[in-house]
Amino acid sequence: MIGHSQDTTDTHSATAGTESLLAEVLAGVLRVDRVPVEGHFFEDLGADSLLMAQFCARVRKRGDLPAVSMKDVYRHSTIRSLAAALAETAPPSARTASSPATTASSPAGTAASPAGAASAIRSPAGTESLLAEVLAGVLRVDRVPVEGHFFEDLGADSLLMAQFCARVRKRGDLPAVSMKDVYRHSTIRSLAAAFTDTPPPPESTSSAPPSPEPTATFSPEHPGRAVAAAPDATDSPDASAISAWKYLVCGTAQLLVFAGFSCAGALIAVHGYQWIDAGVGTADVYLRAVAFGAVVFVGLCALSIVAKWTLIGRFTAREIPLWSLAYLRFWCVKTLIRTSPARLFPGSPLYVLYLRALGAHIAKGVTVLTRNVPVCTDMISIGSGTVIRKDVFMSGYRAHGGRIETGPVTLGAGVTIAEQSVIDIGTSMGDSSQLGHASSLHPGQSVPAGQSWHGTPARPTSTDFRAVESVSCGTLRRAVYGSWQFLGLVLVYFPLTLAGIGLLLALVPQLNAVVTAGGPDFTSPALVAEALVASLVGFFGVLLAALVIMTTVPKVLGRVIEPGRTYPLYGFHYGVQRLVMLMTNVRFLVLLFGDSSAIVHYLRSLGYDLCRVQQTGSNFGSLVKHETPYLSRVGSGTMVADGLSIINADFSSTSFRYARTSIGESSFLGNNIVYPSRARVGDNCLLATKVMVPIDGPVRQGVGLLGSPSFEIPRTVYRDSRFDDLAAGDELRRRLAGKNRHNAQTAGLFLLMQWFHFFVLAVVATVAVDLYPDVGPLVFAAAGLLSLSFTVAFFAAVERTVTRRHPLKPLYCSIYDPSFWQHERFWKLTTHRYMQVFNGTPFKALVWRLLGVRIGRQVFDDGCSLIERSLVSIGDRCTLNAATVVQCHSQEDGAFKSDRIAIGAGVTLGVGAFVHYGTTIHDRAQLAADSFLMKGEEVPAESRWSGNPAEEVEAAVEPSPARARLH
Repeated sequence: MIGHSQDTTDTHSATAGTESLLAEVLAGVLRVDRVPVEGHFFEDLGADSLLMAQFCARVRKRGDLPAVSMKDVYRHSTIRSLAAALAETAPPSARTASSPATTASSPAGTAASPAGAASAIRSPAGTESLLAEVLAGVLRVDRVPVEGHFFEDLGADSLLMAQFCARVRKRGDLPAVSMKDVYRHSTIRSLAAAFTDTPPPPESTSSAPPSPEPTATFSPEHPGRAVAAAPDATDSPDASAISAWKYLVCGTAQLLVFAGFSCAGALIAVHGYQWIDAGVGTADVYLRAVAFGAVVFVGLCALSIVAKWTLIGRFTAREIPLWSLAYLRFWCVKTLIRTSPARLFPGSPLYVLYLRALGAHIAKGVTVLTRNVPVCTDMISIGSGTVIRKDVFMSGYRAHGGRIETGPVTLGAGVTIAEQSVIDIGTSMGDSSQLGHASSLHPGQSVPAGQSWHGTPARPTSTDFRAVESVSCGTLRRAVYGSWQFLGLVLVYFPLTLAGIGLLLALVPQLNAVVTAGGPDFTSPALVAEALVASLVGFFGVLLAALVIMTTVPKVLGRVIEPGRTYPLYGFHYGVQRLVMLMTNVRFLVLLFGDSSAIVHYLRSLGYDLCRVQQTGSNFGSLVKHETPYLSRVGSGTMVADGLSIINADFSSTSFRYARTSIGESSFLGNNIVYPSRARVGDNCLLATKVMVPIDGPVRQGVGLLGSPSFEIPRTVYRDSRFDDLAAGDELRRRLAGKNRHNAQTAGLFLLMQWFHFFVLAVVATVAVDLYPDVGPLVFAAAGLLSLSFTVAFFAAVERTVTRRHPLKPLYCSIYDPSFWQHERFWKLTTHRYMQVFNGTPFKALVWRLLGVRIGRQVFDDGCSLIERSLVSIGDRCTLNAATVVQCHSQEDGAFKSDRIAIGAGVTLGVGAFVHYGTTIHDRAQLAADSFLMKGEEVPAESRWSGNPAEEVEAAVEPSPARARLH
């Protein structure tokens, strides 16, 4: 009993010390003399997420405080609760060692753990004091109350709490705190208590060599955290650095390959058209068009298959140094696979047949709905009856630390992988297992048979992600459907396309001369004028025709599918479902109307139920997609950022079913959100970027949701409501009218820009065809390079012009501020997809530099998106994976914020990772696949971060598996 009393006393003493230190740090951030330890960061102290992110960053730099994350800030929203939570992470011995008397008498070198955090988690009282000091520094106040809720009492927001976590992580006397911890323990006291009660993991005594790749494992003691394997020596950029000449040689070879493909493609197109045009009579021309289309489709699919088996053979688990000869072969195969016409048929038996031909081990009855084609197909094994839903990444490789790493992905029978998940290499799922939407499996993770996992990284859950029962769907049905798809392609689609080209040439006889002997004089002003008229008619005519067709034909087709009824795949109803989805998801039109008042009228014309629209001028962003618009409902007063994917069709490997998807009223949805039909989210909710929307449990009302799996955070903070006076009355009407005028001008500039680009490319193509009889096939290679060069130069000039007139800079303003309108114009005029052509080549970094990114040498970019380029800096030899997003802005309701992002040298960003604004990633740090690095976070050098929201993971030494290195 005496020992227990002594331990309790020491615990309170340490927590008080932590409170004091945290309060000191938070006061510094908030620029005040002191903060109350009981004051809520957001509601009492007026902090926001940016300030709290700064608070976390400062804490991480303190050697006498443990690391604090934004998760900790949201969970423990006062200095007192945060200090208590941090103190609870220490064992009793650590708490005892933290008391002043004990520390003074302890021998040198025993006061701190090897991680530098033992002294930081000595007792709840000491931890409270330290956390309160840090938070006070972030919030720039004298002190913060340890019982004050971070968001409701102290007024902090997620960015401030991210700064708080960063500062805590830099303190050697405090344990690491994440944003998830902040949200779960939203006062200093509760946060300190949580960390005092949780013992740190024991030190590893294994003498096994380190693993060359991070292996994420599920920790039952810390369900929200993963443990990553320690890096070996090859993870350093020095070990993977290559000579500049290899970099240049690889880039030159890739350029020649591109020119060769351009030449071959143009030759095939011209000779094919001439052969079709030489037909006698309509029937002969039609039959020639059918034959040519069939040969081209089969030939392009076969080309990638032959190239894969010729250049690579069978993929095995190996490492390929970037920019080497082996990498050049890998890039050629990857490019051919990713540009194959077969990828246009996700969900088709033809798609599965194509993957099998590439070497994938796929059993019967498998349905693959994702457009992200696996590349290392020999590493993919899928059991019978498995369904992989749309937007899933499962490539069989990743780029890591200057290398391409390939590894196995094994899926058992009856597996379900939900939408927008990431399956990294070295993972497996047992029979009848499930992975939820917006989730990921990291290297080394294995889902046992029959279990359901979710989150990033995934962990067990009781949620059932299977929403539709299986029905009979045999091999014959799949074969017949695939045959009809192929016949429809060659008998209908190709002939109609060629007929459209013929009609255009008939309308402009001068252009028809370029495909006949004796081409015209291209210096003639009359021909240029005719080409100008033809491009105007072609561009705007196709645009208007698309608007008419997509607002009429799908409505008729959609009536044949009854919501709530289960239909088998690969039949008439399934074909209608795919056609409706294809015809109503036109990215160009969403980009044209998005981020303006016009988007609500466009979506309504498609069939969306938008209830009583409260026009804000920013009701939806520039990227919204769905399975069917006729079962998509968005409540009044709700605002949606970019990247919303509405799931109103549920799939199994044999069946599908429509279901109405309803988004509540007065809510805000952040970026890259998958919204299922079974969502348990009501009105007045904030859904953070990349959140995993819950599909079970109580209906959430009036709260915020963050993370994967999601947890509750405050719906809003004081800082984000400061512009509410602009969102009502006469002031709203005046500013909205101004915004509408500005957005209309932006849309006009967008159309003018796109048309001019189309016009120039059309002229280049016609000139190349005219010169072909005299110059030969090299003219097509030159035309391809000229078209690509013009595209890069033209859009770079547009972006430079926009940013020269209105340079991008850190902002905090209302969406009705002209500065935000200029930012919207930047988005619309600089959102292009041509840069994907350069993925995996040295030219991608050159294009980024041309667009204003401060980027270092030998950066590998396999498909990263940089939204605000001039606000981003990237160091030498970074590795950026596919679908990575670096976004320097955020919008929450009517408030807009933007800030810079700094990425150091040798950094690796995993597949699907998302880096938010105001963050700093130091040299050689790593961000795992599908992770979400929240605003304001600061990632220390050589650290590994993982999760949604991301937090630092501990290094676990594991035996090194045998891996082949291919040079």
